Amino acid sequence: MRFLIPLVGKTREPYLNAGIRDYANRLSHFVPVALPVLRERHGRREPDEAIKAAEAAPLLEQAAAAGLCVALDPGGMSPDSHELAGLLTQWEERGIGTVCFLIGGHLGLHRSVLARANVVMSLSRLTFTHEMTRLILLEQLYRACTIKAGQKYHK
Repeated sequence: MRFLIPLVGKTREPYLNAGIRDYANRLSHFVPVALPVLRERHGRREPDEAIKAAEAAPLLEQAAAAGLCVALDPGGMSPDSHELAGLLTQWEERGIGTVCFLIGGHLGLHRSVLARANVVMSLSRLTFTHEMTRLILLEQLYRACTIKAGQKYHK
């Protein structure tokens, strides 16, 4: 199994970028991780829905080759770390080669992305920036992989 996490726009904050690189590197000891950077839309004069729709197209293109698509959205299911590890195990046992995790830009995901997703998941009921969400997702995926491997990181 491999993880594909397309990023809408560059990570601007150096501390977040360092954390993202660190957890992507740690996670790569368990599964290959790809973090392609996609163009972010900042059209202040465009309606929010138009911006989200424009950002949806490259996200959906990235997701097209994945065996499973997980959209991150506040309205999704909220697994704890052990439940996430269980989901990863189930997906692996089903033979899913690539799991694509989709994080929206600063406005979130367009409804077309949510409709395409096999799973809609929330990391928290709290609101995070899309750049923080990247780091939190990678840390939680790393934590879930250590749980699966029986390592002590998650304790």
